[in-house]
Amino acid sequence: MNQVDARGYSCPEPVLMTKNALKSGTPLVVLVDNMTPVQNITRFASNAGYKVSHKAVGDDFEITIDK
Repeated sequence: MNQVDARGYSCPEPVLMTKNALKSGTPLVVLVDNMTPVQNITRFASNAGYKVSHKAVGDDFEITIDK
């Protein structure tokens, strides 16, 4: 499973990192540290036809993207 650690980055960087990582396939796990990238990545991936889920992990969030 591919993983992207986008914690500490401001949007749109987490979305761009996710877009690039999806070129390697799914499933993909993206780690972020606030709800703004969760919402932006979810919107991007959903619009691109992916299934997206997220969960809180401590103070961070884990977004799972799959086909």
